[in-house]
Amino acid sequence: MSTPKAPAGHFTILYFAAASSYTRKDHDFLPAPLAFHMLFDVLDQKYPGLREKVLDSSAVTVNLEYVDMEEEVAKKDRADGSLALKEGDEVGIIPPVSSG
Repeated sequence: MSTPKAPAGHFTILYFAAASSYTRKDHDFLPAPLAFHMLFDVLDQKYPGLREKVLDSSAVTVNLEYVDMEEEVAKKDRADGSLALKEGDEVGIIPPVSSG
């Protein structure tokens, strides 16, 4: 199944595993631009408790490239600034997978 294209002025968030279970969705669209370091705050406002239950232990990709959330938060006040999520970007929220 392919992900629908984000509407103009938005980016796509793909939820995997526990993130999908928690949100009850496999994707969302959020308005762009958005500073990457704000992403978890925005998602936790939309889905209260998501940050603690899922996001804080998840990997994040932007356009299929892994991004270090802690590093981006540290960069927010520096001259080089945090990554900006732009129109058409695709963000993946990938919780840890346990095996049994």
